[in-house]
Amino acid sequence: MSRRFDCADQTERMTGLAEATSSVRRGELVVFPTDTVYGIGADAFTPSAVNALLEAKGRGRDIPVPVLVGTVRAANALVESLGTYGQDLVDAFWPGPLTLILRANRSLSWDLGDAKGTVAVRMPLHPVALDLLKETGPMAVSSANRSGNPAATTVDEAEEQLGESVDVYLDGGPRDDNVPSTIVDLTTAVPRVLRKGAIPVDKIRGLVGYLATEE
Repeated sequence: MSRRFDCADQTERMTGLAEATSSVRRGELVVFPTDTVYGIGADAFTPSAVNALLEAKGRGRDIPVPVLVGTVRAANALVESLGTYGQDLVDAFWPGPLTLILRANRSLSWDLGDAKGTVAVRMPLHPVALDLLKETGPMAVSSANRSGNPAATTVDEAEEQLGESVDVYLDGGPRDDNVPSTIVDLTTAVPRVLRKGAIPVDKIRGLVGYLATEE
């Protein structure tokens, strides 16, 4: 049976974070607030948990699951390098709604879907998310909704769509800004915007110079 905790109450918040951490370590799924929308997350290094996440969403492996981290140090451990522009973008926009596509560290044993040697990584600007990620380590996280449905901006919406597939729901209140993160691919010589989002393209271009877009 799913458990739900109100993170506006300090005692419930502490209990909920502890229970969510334990659930993630057991390979189960949790839902928690981020700075954009609610996310459904699993231990990034437990393939069965990542598969359960994809099943809960009704999504295939063709779109790899992004990874959220609680520290820049954790992000560095996941990738070969931040490349020419990665550190400047991290310094400017993390924690925040910027997802970076980087070459994954080849020594890691994980399965996030058909990622072709890359990983999408982000550090969210939300206290509940950061506190959880600092305890669990990197998590595979996708928006908390069934594939094809709108992303959940409240824990009620997430629970309605995902139900008992999730072990712990952390209620951080409604998310006022449901604009997704901006996604920038740094695996090629010229950085490329794969999805426009909360971080304006002009701000990114101001740091990296030339920036390719889909337009």
